[in-house]
Amino acid sequence: MSALDDSKTGDTTGASDDFKVPSGVLELRHATCTRDDLQVERKLLRKLDLRMSIIVVIFTLNYIDRSNVSNARLQGFEQDLHLQGQQYATILSILFIGYIITQVPANMFLYWFGRPSIFLPSCMLVWGAISALTGITKNYTGAVLARFFLGFAEGPFYPGSMFLISRWYKRDELASRVALISCGIPISNAFGSLIASGILQGMQGKLGQAAWRWLFYVEGSVTMFISVCAMFILPDLPHNTKWLSPEERAIAISRLAEDGDGRTELWDRTSVQGLWDAVSDWKVWWFAAAYIAQLFVQSFAAYFPTLSATMGYNTTVSLLLCAPPWVLSTIAAFALSRYSDKKQKRYIYFAASNGVTALGFIISVCTMNTAARYFSLFLMAQVYAGYMVFWGWVNNTFAGEPAKQAVAVAIINGLGSIGNITGSYAWQSQWAPTYRYSYAVCIATISVSTGMLGVMHLHLKRLNKRIAREEQNGGDERALSGTVGFRYLV
Repeated sequence: MSALDDSKTGDTTGASDDFKVPSGVLELRHATCTRDDLQVERKLLRKLDLRMSIIVVIFTLNYIDRSNVSNARLQGFEQDLHLQGQQYATILSILFIGYIITQVPANMFLYWFGRPSIFLPSCMLVWGAISALTGITKNYTGAVLARFFLGFAEGPFYPGSMFLISRWYKRDELASRVALISCGIPISNAFGSLIASGILQGMQGKLGQAAWRWLFYVEGSVTMFISVCAMFILPDLPHNTKWLSPEERAIAISRLAEDGDGRTELWDRTSVQGLWDAVSDWKVWWFAAAYIAQLFVQSFAAYFPTLSATMGYNTTVSLLLCAPPWVLSTIAAFALSRYSDKKQKRYIYFAASNGVTALGFIISVCTMNTAARYFSLFLMAQVYAGYMVFWGWVNNTFAGEPAKQAVAVAIINGLGSIGNITGSYAWQSQWAPTYRYSYAVCIATISVSTGMLGVMHLHLKRLNKRIAREEQNGGDERALSGTVGFRYLV
């Protein structure tokens, strides 16, 4: 029998236990909810937010280790490895092959294993080591192999972290938490460039090594150190996190059951059943297709230092100019996500973010004026606000079905990486320095992702109306037995 069928015998701390709502817990909580309970809940959230904040650091390092090759490109990476033609684009894109392969099995394993505090930092330790070893590569083959295995190691982290926070936070808390965690992406783009500028400027020739090699050594080593710290900071799941009091543990479990679809049979599904639930739901595939288009658009981020360099400044200045757009992006993304949570809406904020990004693309197509091009970089960087709202929306849509949610998030994130692979080839050297064709393709693609999620928005609104009608008529036994009050966030 598969190890992922959750059939561990004699193990009273299996991950599936976390998703079983104890008999009577909801009724008891409704009947006895007091001011003290609310104080305990607030204390629990403060603890969680503090510990979960390390995911921001991990996420930042995840993207720094993934994108440091873009910074190394400005300081001799291509020349030293004798890269030609589309070899650099292949080095960028090959990472996502392993990344896609590991998504679903890794999240199924995490759901079964139930120890994110061990699993996620262990993956981090491995990718930090591989990132550091990229610095010793001598040719194209070595760089491709390093990036390929880096994708395998990095793959489990993002869907795993999304699954972890979804098992602690309610639906109206998710988008802002996803935003806080995902802020690691623009932060890495901002400070990764600043760190890279310092290393590339000051480490050239040290111990006979090129500066770009030191970039991999230093950043990979920092990742490995933080991974060890994370093992002692990250929480596991409500049923097996050691630092919870019994009262906090009960509240952590019951508040999620109250917030989502209360049908307990969905909370008892195994990993394999969750896999079937996910692959048989067309919404998963629709989200995945839209996400492919969205990540194709976001491929410009991997070439951000190159786009900054088209303004004509030297390597150090070009890297420093990369930071301000991403700092503003971080602030705007967090603010938009908080507002999205407050208003309990998703699509309108996703569409607004994409609209601002498309405007940045249009400006870059129309002019080579330095000030206008730099302003366009600020607008383009706002794409990550929509990205964060998108992931809050995905987690909301599959809330209350943990086994299905674990697989759905992995499928969407894994298949979405096809957009990263294809997008790596959209910024060809022969289209420099204007990259007008690249921007034009991104404008078309961002229209596709926005339109597809518009269709999902309308579909979920229609489902909400149907649920409300069934509750009002009292004719749907399923609704009355667990989904009363549940609505999709749209």
